[in-house]
Amino acid sequence: QVQVVESGGGLVQPGGSLRLSCAAAGSIFSISDMGWYRQAPGKQRELVAVVISNGRTTYADSVKGRFTCSRDNAKNTVYLQMNSLKPEDTAVYYCKAVVAPTRWSYERDYWGQGTQVTVSS
Repeated sequence: QVQVVESGGGLVQPGGSLRLSCAAAGSIFSISDMGWYRQAPGKQRELVAVVISNGRTTYADSVKGRFTCSRDNAKNTVYLQMNSLKPEDTAVYYCKAVVAPTRWSYERDYWGQGTQVTVSS
């Protein structure tokens, strides 16, 4: 079993900052990609930022220059530092880890339960 748990969401004023954390735990042989997605009401889930196994990070255009995604491989943890937040960043933020549970397993996606981020005055 693999568990992915996010933390750090909340309510913040426009222009403020929040830091999200996500840890993967359980039966883990390896993790390739690890990153963040978000889903606003009435919209499809979209990529925010992802760190792949070689350390390269990809960002959505809408968050470039404002959000920073980082990863601690020793802790199977990924972070999302969100600065200069805007009302349009309001969404449920989900963490995804692409995990091979054992050395004989194929990789599959594991999702967290999501954490709400609300940007409002």
